[in-house]
Amino acid sequence: MQRLPMLDPSEMSAEQAAACEAARTGPRGKIPAPMIAWLRNPELARRAQDLGALLRFDTSLTPRLTELAILVCARHWTSHHEWTAHKKLALQAGLEPATIDAIADHRAPAFTEVNEKIVYVISREVLSSGQLSPTHYTEGIQALGERGLVELVAILGYYCLVSITLNCFEIGLPESRASELERPDSSEAGVQP
Repeated sequence: MQRLPMLDPSEMSAEQAAACEAARTGPRGKIPAPMIAWLRNPELARRAQDLGALLRFDTSLTPRLTELAILVCARHWTSHHEWTAHKKLALQAGLEPATIDAIADHRAPAFTEVNEKIVYVISREVLSSGQLSPTHYTEGIQALGERGLVELVAILGYYCLVSITLNCFEIGLPESRASELERPDSSEAGVQP
C-alpha cells in the first residue's frame, strides 16, 4: 500500500502547485509518479521532474534505446510501477516483446540491433558495478558517441532515483504490481535479506 498519498491540490503550497503545473504542461502531460514523494520538497520535485523530462524526451538516444535502458534499471531494482509504466512505452517505441520478457527473467535478450545490445550491456554493467570497463566504454563511444554515452549513464542514474523512490514509498502498489517481476528466487531482486 502506498506510503505517501498525493497531496490534495487545495493543501499544496504555491511552490508545490507550480511544480505540478510544470509537469502537467511539460512533455509528459501529467505528474510523474515519483513526484508524489518529491513534492514534500517542492524544489526537488521541480528539478527532478525537469531532469527526467530532459533525459526521456531530449537526448540523442532514440525512444527505443531510452526505454530499453529504463527497463533494465526497473528490473535491476524490481520497481514494479516503473516497469509497468515503461513496458508499455517500450512496446510503443518498438522494443520486441521477447526482449522485454528476457529482461524480466534476468536473461540476456537475443538482440538483432547492435545499439540495443550495447545499451543493454552497458546498462547492466553500470547498474551492477557502478563502473564501465574499457571495452564497453569504447563500444559505447563508437555506437552512441560521447554525448549519447553520457546521456545513457545519466538516464540510468536518474531512473535509479525514480525506482528507489517508487520502491521506498510503495508508490503505485498494489495496482502496478508486475507479475513477470515476481520470482521465487529473490536473490536477484535488488534487495538482499
